[in-house]
Amino acid sequence: MNNNYKNYKVYIAGHRGLVGSAIKRRLEKSNYNNLIFKTSVEMDLRRQEQVEAFFEKEKPEWIFLSAAKVGGILANATNSAEFIYDNLSITINVIHTAYKNKVKKLLNLGSSCIYPKHSLQPMKEEYLLSGILEPTNEAYSIAKISTIKLCKYYNEQFNADFISVMPSNVYGINDNFNLETTHVIPALIRKFHLAKLLKKGDFASVINDIKTRPIGFNLNALINCDSEKIIEYAFQNIGISKDYVFLWGTGEAYREFLYADDLSKACVFLMENYNYKDIGEFINIGTGCDIKLKVLAETIRRIVDFDGEIKYDISRPDGITRKLLDISRIKALGWKAETNLTDGLKNVYEWYVGNNKCL
Repeated sequence: MNNNYKNYKVYIAGHRGLVGSAIKRRLEKSNYNNLIFKTSVEMDLRRQEQVEAFFEKEKPEWIFLSAAKVGGILANATNSAEFIYDNLSITINVIHTAYKNKVKKLLNLGSSCIYPKHSLQPMKEEYLLSGILEPTNEAYSIAKISTIKLCKYYNEQFNADFISVMPSNVYGINDNFNLETTHVIPALIRKFHLAKLLKKGDFASVINDIKTRPIGFNLNALINCDSEKIIEYAFQNIGISKDYVFLWGTGEAYREFLYADDLSKACVFLMENYNYKDIGEFINIGTGCDIKLKVLAETIRRIVDFDGEIKYDISRPDGITRKLLDISRIKALGWKAETNLTDGLKNVYEWYVGNNKCL
């Protein structure tokens, strides 16, 4: 590794999100000393003039593009126009402005949802665009595929060095726990935790949880509620009670999960050691192992220590039946994930409880 990299001015787009914050921690731990970031309030990446002004002033040399509008099946299904518009706007503005300002290298974070709904398993990089997409996240997928192609064409036409990586389902600390917009692991952790509090009759802690972070479904209106029956009824409407937790789908689908801090190590490893000619159009990052969602739910139930029942709402979609990445290429480069799923889940729940203090 060229140690001069640690003096580069590095811009992390989306530094407060799940992946961006993990990249920030990794860079700080590795003694990168010139990191720059802006919150979404300070700079709207969907606005080209704001992005261009920032690049002109700061002149970053490396960019980690982890800013995105993300969410689970419900959020994708109900906000498709926002998902495609916001994500395309962000990536077009950042990538084009990076090229104009002669940025040395950019790493674009994608998602395994780019692969076809009925893709062969495990999914190899060459399976991209080999079939139809999963309808429940099509808008997000199209935006991510477009960004891969955008990086590819800027590399080919302008000799840029823009790397794209496709991680499996990512989880970790600083995740989004809003039940209306989140993904499966943070949703399960929060649902089981709240169900456990209800079973204990600890309504003060339930209210504290709502005060700590957004929960969705207009449940923040319960903050000033002093009726335990109203609180219980409101939570039952979203599948949480002292006796059971309702989950979407059959639980029979399989998913692969990658700890965010493992992903951040992979991203920094690739930036330090490889360019787009080594990597190609994009490269998968994952663990090489998947798990049935029923088994995942039972694992989280035990970690949270909720002794109630798990029920399944089979009227709701499962999404893609299986999403397992082929990680042969990144393994051949010398990287592999270090955190097993159970340990990672314990870390996240410990962080969730430890940070469950009123804002």
